[in-house]
Amino acid sequence: MIEKTRVLFLCTGNSARSQMAEGLLRDLAGDQFEVFSAGTIASFVRPQAIAVMNEIDIDISAHRSKSADEFLDDEFDCVITVCDHANQRCPVFSGPAKRLHWSIDDPVLSGSEQEQLASFRRACDELHQRIRKFIQETNA
Repeated sequence: MIEKTRVLFLCTGNSARSQMAEGLLRDLAGDQFEVFSAGTIASFVRPQAIAVMNEIDIDISAHRSKSADEFLDDEFDCVITVCDHANQRCPVFSGPAKRLHWSIDDPVLSGSEQEQLASFRRACDELHQRIRKFIQETNA
C-alpha cells in the first residue's frame, strides 16, 4: 500500500481559503494526498466559498470548519498556511511537517454579492495555481 502525503491547510477561521484549498487539492490530485483544513479558530464555511467551488464542479458543502487544535496530535508531511495571521499563529505539529506559507488575500469584503463572489473567485484562482505547482513539485 502506498502511503499518501498528508497535507493540512491552515487559515484563521477555516471558512474560505483553507476550505477551498482542501477541495482543490483533493480534486486535482485524487488519491495522491490525504487532505485536511483547519483554522486557528473554528467558525463556519462561507457560502461564497461553496458557491465559487460549485462553479468549478467541486462540492465543499459538506465541509465543516475545524480548529487546528483537533489536529495537534496528528502527523503531517506538509502544513500550508494560506493567510498571514495563521502563519504567525501556526501551532507546532508533531512529526516531520514541512511548513509552507502562501499569502492569499482575504476574499471576505463588503460590497455587492457580485463583488464578493469576484473576490472569492480571485482567491480560488490563486489557490488553484499554487496547488498545481505544489503537486508538480511534490511529484518531482
